[in-house]
Amino acid sequence: MTGSRPSNRRLTELDALRGLGALCVLIFHYSTRFHELFPQAAHVPFSFLGGNYRVLLFFAISGFAIFFTLDRIHTVADFLVNRFARLYPAYLVAMLLTLGIESLARVSQLLVGPGAVLANFTMLQGFAFLPEVDGAYWTLTVEIAFYACMVSIWKCKGLKRLEPVLIGWLILRWLYALWPGMPERIVMLLVLRYVPFFIIGMLSYRVWAGQRSWRQQAPYAALALLSIATVDSPDILLAGVLLLAAFATLIAGGLRFVRLRPLVWLGGISYSFYLIHQHVGFVVMLKMAQAGYGPWTAFATAFAVALTLGTLINRLVERPAGEAIMGWWRGHRQRAVPVEGTPSQA
Repeated sequence: MTGSRPSNRRLTELDALRGLGALCVLIFHYSTRFHELFPQAAHVPFSFLGGNYRVLLFFAISGFAIFFTLDRIHTVADFLVNRFARLYPAYLVAMLLTLGIESLARVSQLLVGPGAVLANFTMLQGFAFLPEVDGAYWTLTVEIAFYACMVSIWKCKGLKRLEPVLIGWLILRWLYALWPGMPERIVMLLVLRYVPFFIIGMLSYRVWAGQRSWRQQAPYAALALLSIATVDSPDILLAGVLLLAAFATLIAGGLRFVRLRPLVWLGGISYSFYLIHQHVGFVVMLKMAQAGYGPWTAFATAFAVALTLGTLINRLVERPAGEAIMGWWRGHRQRAVPVEGTPSQA
């Protein structure tokens, strides 16, 4: 199965899945995680377990979507600037807002030390084993490591024979399972805990793009699931199977029913929303509980605050700053390339 890559075609279902994943993570944090951190505060009378399962959806989506970036770059610098423009401006504003709100509210349980705060400005705090300003940022360490791996594969022309490269990646994961003493930074940098979920997304993209068929991808998908089955627990294996089935259904056009306008909209702001929702929401719920408001009112108010701040960061920072940085970079690249026919100066 061959064909050109439909790089300009947008998958609305992918946005809807992002929105659904972000919503599920928020419910997990505001129900289960909030009660774990603040057992003395009134909380909603249910526990939404398995928040990490929804994070696995984000990793699979990243594996699928990484090619939208790799298809447009010409150098490693292109990739680095693209990812910086996409991630850092919203991250910086969300982190500063979170720090400010935590400090003003004097919720010491959520605050981290000055050294950790400084490390968080780099987005690389996880690699130094320092705490995040907001616990939700741990996934950024995983994503950054994945980006480093993928641009390395791209640079070494590994995308031309991607599936054999993915087998090697899974073999490294089995080595990690057999070698409990493998240095933690190697495990982190090679994304060995989560690589099968990124691979599910990558295999699915290749089918969607017309480069491979599901019959060709089946052995590699089976190896990814086998890696999960032999290293992780049965519930994680079930999550992997469901994710693979979801992407197969998406590619076949069977997920059109998820293209609900609220989910698609939430997917569009999901990065900023994810960055700001957890600790800010905890502060809102904690202060409202202390003021005597009921847990459902506190839950709904925290949700509304997260939606509002996430939307504002997306509209006022994430989009315009990202576009400005990429516009500057394109201009820089054009000025750096000599115009054809222009004589060089001695």
